[in-house]
Amino acid sequence: MMNQRYVMALDQGTTSARCILYDRKGKQASVAQKEFAQIFPREGWVEHDPMDIWSTQISVAQEAMLKINATYENIDSIGITNQRETTVVWDKETGKPVYNAIVWQCRRTAAFCDELKAQGLADAFRQKTGLLIDPYFSATKLKWILEHVEGAYERAKAGKLLFGTIETWLIWKMTEGKVHVTDYSNASRTMMFNIHTLKWDEDILKELDIPLAMLPEPCPSSMVYGNCHERLFGGPVRICGAAGDQQAALFGQACFSAGEAKNTYGTGGFMLANTGQKPVMSGNGLITTIAWGLSGKVYYALEGSVFVSGATIQWLRDEIRLLDDAAQSEQMARSVENAAGAYIVPAFTGLGAPYWDPYARGAVLGLTRGVNKNHLVRAALESMAYQTYDLMQAMAADIGRSINTFKVDGGASANDFLMEFQAGLMDMPLYRPQCIETTSLGAAYLAGLATGYWKDTDDIISNWQAGCVFEPDMDGKAREELLAGWHKAVKCTFGWAKE
Repeated sequence: MMNQRYVMALDQGTTSARCILYDRKGKQASVAQKEFAQIFPREGWVEHDPMDIWSTQISVAQEAMLKINATYENIDSIGITNQRETTVVWDKETGKPVYNAIVWQCRRTAAFCDELKAQGLADAFRQKTGLLIDPYFSATKLKWILEHVEGAYERAKAGKLLFGTIETWLIWKMTEGKVHVTDYSNASRTMMFNIHTLKWDEDILKELDIPLAMLPEPCPSSMVYGNCHERLFGGPVRICGAAGDQQAALFGQACFSAGEAKNTYGTGGFMLANTGQKPVMSGNGLITTIAWGLSGKVYYALEGSVFVSGATIQWLRDEIRLLDDAAQSEQMARSVENAAGAYIVPAFTGLGAPYWDPYARGAVLGLTRGVNKNHLVRAALESMAYQTYDLMQAMAADIGRSINTFKVDGGASANDFLMEFQAGLMDMPLYRPQCIETTSLGAAYLAGLATGYWKDTDDIISNWQAGCVFEPDMDGKAREELLAGWHKAVKCTFGWAKE
């Protein structure tokens, strides 16, 4: 252990905090994970306790080190990846949050977003930020906190409150308030950041009445931000990388060339395609985002975001109790020949790309007396593939050609049935790496590149190895019929929650 060095990846996700220590080959040396509470104050509202996120994340970091008797001297650097858009506001002096973190899934600001669109602001926002006006992004969540927490707006204007997405919050806490930064990838998810000038957009801030003083300094995704306080790990460790979880996964998948794409099957589903150093504006319901800032250059991506993907299986497990463990879903799906005409549209928090309907709600359609729990589990898995298919179609249309390479990752990508169905639906091969935890790996790579732990991206490409390739095997007519049923089902959910 005396000479062994690792890069620590802090992976702060929507439902759990994880820490993984990586070696130079990109192999996991130690892993620790812990779930934290989900808070649902009202229908469509989702919150987290920022202090819960902080304590959970640091405890798993310390646990991962203890598992292999590592000290701070064994840690080259720390990279952070995080659930994006989730919004935290805290007191600059005390470090105490003024309200719970409003999670990316939360739809409480849907009506305000409608007002902004009614004012004709959608195109201006999109041209500057690459984003659609939607409750998904941070800006309207921040405005809600400033308007609904007593005295918050006045304190923010006086420079007493700070805003951040989760990586900003963690870095600020780890440095005991010395560093207030965000990386370009996370900044590009706030709906306040100009992705062309790489600055907070003054026009948007003025429109939303958000004080510039509370916003963090935007920085590249790979650089030394500062040292975490010695008391956390027994000595100083450099914090050197940060990226939103989906951009980090794209990086961890070594998708460094334009036209390379990945899909992450996590709580949500997220497809990103690298578009190089020029942003591509979507005409098909996707968003334009910054992939990362590295070595003085900024790379862009097209993204399609599905709000509920793997969480559908969690719902069947925890709320409907059709299965005891998510891993059972593969065997259950294979036990039936098809979904017996049933479709699940998991629009629990509205529909993301390419539909963007915050008022859509989940539905199970096509039920007959012959449908059993195995059919429903299969329908849930198939819904993840259908949503991904929709994203791929939109992406190919925007780029003007088919995607070169399609890689998959995230927890649900371990489900071979889902991957086989997905390859058949898309009629193209899928590449699943040996390490499907590419989100944390991407954060580690960004940190290690800043310190020279990895020399360059060629080092990372040489680490990437395919674990499995799924070839398409689906009859064309069957594909068309399945997709027609899916699109019919989706239309049934539009506008359900609108008064």
